[in-house]
Amino acid sequence: MAKESMKAREVKRAKLVKKYAAKRAALKAEGNYVAMSQLPRNSSSIRLRNRCKLTGRPRGYMRQFGVSRITFREMASKGLIPGVRKASW
Repeated sequence: MAKESMKAREVKRAKLVKKYAAKRAALKAEGNYVAMSQLPRNSSSIRLRNRCKLTGRPRGYMRQFGVSRITFREMASKGLIPGVRKASW
């Protein structure tokens, strides 16, 4: 499990990115990079990190399901993800 502070930090960053997205896009279209540098650092979308929705794990994130590989495997084994089953041949 990730620390709660790390999860909260990611949520805060996501809000800032959403808040400044239009302003950042307008400044970039103008080519005004000086004004862009005056915006908060965390308002840049590049600073976001995909994290597991359940555990907060930053590595091994499966974008299609929104969870880490470990959580995905546990959920798939329990039958909690529809249409997913263990391969056998």
